[in-house]
Parts: sequence; C-alpha cells; structure tokens
Amino acid sequence: MQKVIMFNVFGFYKFKKLTALKKNKIILQNFFNKQNIRGTIIISQEGLNGTISGKPKNLIITKNKIKSLFKFSDFDSENLSKNKFQPFHRPKVKIKKEVVPMGIHISRKNKRNDHVDPKKWNNLIKNKNTFVLDARKPFEYEVGSFKKAINPKVKHFREFPKYLNKLDKKKPVAMFCTGGIRCEKASVYLEQKGFKNIFQLKGGILNYLKKIKKKDSMWRGECFVFDNRVSVKHNLSVGSYSICSGCRNPISLNDKRSKKYEEGVSCPRCYDTLANTQKSRFRMRQKQIMLAKKAGRKHIFQKEF
Repeated sequence: MQKVIMFNVFGFYKFKKLTALKKNKIILQNFFNKQNIRGTIIISQEGLNGTISGKPKNLIITKNKIKSLFKFSDFDSENLSKNKFQPFHRPKVKIKKEVVPMGIHISRKNKRNDHVDPKKWNNLIKNKNTFVLDARKPFEYEVGSFKKAINPKVKHFREFPKYLNKLDKKKPVAMFCTGGIRCEKASVYLEQKGFKNIFQLKGGILNYLKKIKKKDSMWRGECFVFDNRVSVKHNLSVGSYSICSGCRNPISLNDKRSKKYEEGVSCPRCYDTLANTQKSRFRMRQKQIMLAKKAGRKHIFQKEF
C-alpha cells in the first residue's frame, strides 16, 4: 500500500516594523524554492502575513528562517493543519504598502489584549447585546459564518473604516475573520476611535474550527480559504466547495446542480454575464485540461488535486 504524503499548512501573521524588504523578499523566495515550500507571504513595513505549505520538516526549517530573518521570536498568531495534497501551485513573496490594506496607518503600541479564546467565544456571541461582525468579504460570508453575524458587504477592505465609524460605541463588538489579521487591525482602529468593548476571535475562524467540536459549534456552513482547498470544515478537513473557472467565485454542490453550471466554464453567478466568446474560450481550455488528464499529464490550469 502506497504511503500518503501529508503536507502541513501554516498560516501566520506578525505586526512588526520591517526593513530591507526587497533584499529579504529575494532571500525568502530563494529559501522557499530550496525547501520546496509553496504559498504566499505578504511583507510590508508594518509586518507580514502568509499561508505556506510543505512537508513537516521543511516547514519547521522555514518557520525558523522567517523568524530569524525578520528578528522576532514568535508570531502574533499561527495556525497549523495537515492536508493530503499541496494546496498551492508555487511560492510567492509580495511587497505591499500595508499587510492589511485599510489605507490608514495604525499604531499597535497601546493595544489591549482583546483576543477571545474559541472555548469562550460562544458565550460572548450568545449575548443579545453583542454585535457580531464578520470582517470578511461578502463571497466569504456566503460560504459560511457564525449564527447572527452581520457582514458589512464591502468589496475592498479599504472601505471597512467607513462602516466601522457607523457602529454603536456602547455595544460590545465581537469581530472575526479567517485567520485574525483583518480583525487585528480593525480592532486597533476602533479603540483609537473611542470604542471600549472590542473583542476578536483568537486565531480567527480556522482556530475555532480546529478546536471546537461540531456538536458544540455555532458556526454554520464552511470557511473559504485562499488556496486550492477552497473551503474547510470542522477539524480543518477539506470542504465541498470548488472555484468557478468563469468568475473565480466559490461554488457549492447545489450550484453544480444548476443548468447554468458547466465545469470549467460557468456557474449560476456568471452564466448570464459571460460573452459567448468567453464561454467558447473556457470550453477549449477545459478540453485541454481533460486531454492532459487522460494522458497522465498536468495542465497549467489543472488543480493540484
């Protein structure tokens, strides 16, 4: 029986003033190639954020390299899971102005410790006075969210401060996002605006799904992730969603039952907006993928799994 190769998937972030970004980008990119690590890291002057994947031994070496390169001992948040396939196509190191693009500079020097452990999260959001805020994009919210959570429905995170300014300062606000980094920055912004009761889910949704059993969970649906897993369920097992090749939005099993769904071409969300020339081009691409698969070869657009 052939042994199944397991990959570790490591999500993390660190808020810290970073320098020599161009130099360190090259160092990291070369190191990832050497260790056969794939995934994406965003580095900026305010910190870094990323999700990477590789074999367990190589990933440990890479984690230590990142910490030594940027001179810190621990990540602000980290999440580790295992997967049967490599969820990334290639390694990417990107330099951005902000690790989270809110369009404003925020100091975290006096930030309160407002992180709520997953085991205490349910009691917080059950409180009828707590405003539960899903800090992700609308398409992520549609895949799954917490019971009674409100999504601001902003397409870009730069629009988020305008929404936050409308919140009631008297009400406790419980925020959450995939891994925690968007809430990390948003919570500092609210504190600077005079909000007193701001809470965020420690380690984000992924940490909650990893630690809370399904029978005790207040999570509904699945959690969208930005890699080839597409979505994950409790215990961070791979979910049922896939990505539409026409519009790049997540599609459910129910979407695939629609007459407007065609593998590699369209889904109910984009069928009516795609031109016939686009559909023809996508059909040709899907045909090439299937021919490559039949011949035992990988196509450039073929998923890793």
